[in-house]
Amino acid sequence: MTALTAFPITQKWPAIHPDRLQLYSLPTPNGVKASIMLEETGLPYEPHLVRFDTNDQMSPAFLSLNPNNKIPAILDPNGPGGQPLALWESGAILIYLAEKTGQLLPSDPAARYETLQWLMFQMGGVGPMFGQLGFFHKFAGKDYEDKRPRDRYVGETKRLLGVLNQRMEGRDWIMGADYTIADIATWPWVRNLVGFYGAGELVGFADFPHLARVLDAFEKRPAVQRGLNIPPRN
Repeated sequence: MTALTAFPITQKWPAIHPDRLQLYSLPTPNGVKASIMLEETGLPYEPHLVRFDTNDQMSPAFLSLNPNNKIPAILDPNGPGGQPLALWESGAILIYLAEKTGQLLPSDPAARYETLQWLMFQMGGVGPMFGQLGFFHKFAGKDYEDKRPRDRYVGETKRLLGVLNQRMEGRDWIMGADYTIADIATWPWVRNLVGFYGAGELVGFADFPHLARVLDAFEKRPAVQRGLNIPPRN
């Protein structure tokens, strides 16, 4: 097995437990996908905080692992064939960890692809659209006098919430009775929309009653409660 010290990222974030999967992240909606997944599966790992306020994500060490300078990223010393695997993109990480542990992704081919379909729904729609709404509602974009960009994302966010609300009618989780990586990907973004972004009233969240119900169940999961705060903000 190649030593983790061969990876430049470990110079900035040394591995205290090099036999464990290394997580480089921050508790954002995308970041907590990985930490919640790791907590749900029980896979041993070591978290490292990537600080945005000091531009850690732009450092040569981090870019050596993820040239796209986004969190989360992982370095698994026990990857395929017993060789280390460096991986980024939260959706890819969820699929990899599900296949590595045999958890939270159905083995039945049809159910597997349906789960991946909803994972891609989050990756391609929910995350980007909710994130843009956050920019125009909470961050610098809120100062723009022209509200057409904000309203464009408000409308698209409402549409996506409607799709998800319809899916959740009569269901415990996105795939029905089974909790999967589709849930781990989606509900942190819904939580962020109505919590951190404070956009619940703006998008009429009360009009989507099934979402509040499932979000509450998601937040009550012990692994979720732990994962939402990993890595701890120093």
